[in-house]
Amino acid sequence: MAGTRVSCGLEYSSVPELNDVLQESGKSGYDFISVPLVHPRFKREHISGKAKNRFGAFTRSDLLLSSSEWNSLIVGRVSNPADVESPVQHIRRNMEESIIQELTFAAHLGLPAIMISLKNDNCVNLARLVNNKVIQGVGYQVWVRVPMQAPLDEAAAFRSDIQKGEDDCTDTWNWWNKFHSIANIEKKIGVALEIPADLPDQSVIQRWLGEPVRCAILPTSIWLTNKKGFPVLSRAHQDLVRSLFSLHAQFIICGPVRHPHVKFYQQYLEHIIKIRTEVDALTEFARGYEDYLQCPLQPLMDNLESQTYEVFEKDPIKYTEYGNAMYLAICDRIPEEEKDTKVIVLMVVGAGRGPLVRAALSAARRAQRKIKVFAVEKNPNAVVTLQSQQDEIWGDLVTVVSCDMRDWDAPEKADIIVSELLGSFGDNELSPECLDGAQKFLKEDGISIPSSYTSFLSPLQSPKLYNEVRICREKDKHFLAHFETPYVVYLHNKREIAPSQPLFTFSHPNLNKLIDNKRYKCLQFQVTEDAVLHGFGGYFETTLYKKVMLSIRPETHSKGMFSWFPILFPIKEPIPVSAGNIIEVNFWRCTNSKNVWYEWCVTSPQVQAIHNPNGRSYTIGL
Repeated sequence: MAGTRVSCGLEYSSVPELNDVLQESGKSGYDFISVPLVHPRFKREHISGKAKNRFGAFTRSDLLLSSSEWNSLIVGRVSNPADVESPVQHIRRNMEESIIQELTFAAHLGLPAIMISLKNDNCVNLARLVNNKVIQGVGYQVWVRVPMQAPLDEAAAFRSDIQKGEDDCTDTWNWWNKFHSIANIEKKIGVALEIPADLPDQSVIQRWLGEPVRCAILPTSIWLTNKKGFPVLSRAHQDLVRSLFSLHAQFIICGPVRHPHVKFYQQYLEHIIKIRTEVDALTEFARGYEDYLQCPLQPLMDNLESQTYEVFEKDPIKYTEYGNAMYLAICDRIPEEEKDTKVIVLMVVGAGRGPLVRAALSAARRAQRKIKVFAVEKNPNAVVTLQSQQDEIWGDLVTVVSCDMRDWDAPEKADIIVSELLGSFGDNELSPECLDGAQKFLKEDGISIPSSYTSFLSPLQSPKLYNEVRICREKDKHFLAHFETPYVVYLHNKREIAPSQPLFTFSHPNLNKLIDNKRYKCLQFQVTEDAVLHGFGGYFETTLYKKVMLSIRPETHSKGMFSWFPILFPIKEPIPVSAGNIIEVNFWRCTNSKNVWYEWCVTSPQVQAIHNPNGRSYTIGL
């Protein structure tokens, strides 16, 4: 039901005539309606009592609508499940039978979703019932309705002996997290988040945005009225609606109509989505790839395809900044007074289809300096492209070399070496090993672009990503391989539990007499509020030359750059963390003569077994 436009439904407390309500809501612009599966006042007795043998159907017939209408237009609401946690056996058993009856009938109707409400964190039996039904293979999604903030107890609101703010600050995220954890973080179970009039702190909102929010419920009581009498939302509510829309959440309007017509709520939601701020290049590029797991590239092992080169060459930021770095380096190597007589050697190692070669020639023209360029590339298919550009455009300015940079015997030494060998984690495409091998043909005072790069790590909460990893299991691999493999992914439906911290740094040229690219570091992250750890996001920052930087780290991201998505390091089991806890993670970069790999393990607040020991599940080939 979700798409590129706002998908909006209307909630009804009860519906005498289903067809009339569907027709009315459709005319008002709504895509679906939310109705009770059974009339709220219809009492059922399954264990004992006078109503146990009552004759007649417990709810309306499936013949009222066609299958396609049930499949797409109706979200069924399950009866209030409060009694399902009752300590009194016959009350609990009766409610269990009622809920099972409704869940089974919803599957019979083929509904796209059902909604079930949580009133507190006493939900163990309810979560069990729902999970048991889901794993039987029902077609519908389960929307667990949770208020973003716990409502103030009605009795307490009138009592003077209770201070306001004590009873109404219950963290409802814990209700949802308990339910979802008991239900094994099932992918078909998501949140229907009820939005309050007074929004909580941004940190609370961000935590909810890391959950699988399927639907946002907007009571009519939270809407304001503008000068013309139409419903509007506050600026903060507008921002929240846009954030939820970006997660592909749907919306439901509930409560009595407080404005001239119910259609104006839906029209306003369409309006604020259409006038959203301009989308940047990264968001535009990543559309459709949100939370989609990809295997990291291995350009040393595999020759990249033309399409891959083409995608990266469209980046509006990367090559501009590389050009700026080369311009500064060329100016530093050739003083103004020697610009007509001195020629420097610039080597592009890993030239691909030539974007850095073009950027180097452009930088030399801008600096009004003379350079000689060597374009070194191991992929024979990309060399064809380089040679054709040499014949048709570059001429004697560029020498194309078809060779692995580590094996090349250069005819002369370079003043500047330029490469774009960085991966999502900085060193994960083996830039250190490649540039260490290539520095033998760099002059002693030569310049490397990039000059250094640092990987960063941050702890993530994301049931969505955890489920994406969980379904990646392959029969012919180790049974934990999918949890011991890093994935390149555009992180979207997630929350960072703590800001990122630096991990490994590499500098070039590497002046150490004994070059060793093995690394180990232990990082500690302070937890500020309750969360669940599902894995770690990996990023990098690089200094190309002097103050010219590129970054995919969230705190310093180069705006609009899309050449790299972050990398995800999963963990085998989610770890609940509480405010005040320390998350401690240990990371290793390991090497041997054939491969490079990472190993990682969490040692606080719980100790987990090491991931990817000896590179059993994932290695990067040298």
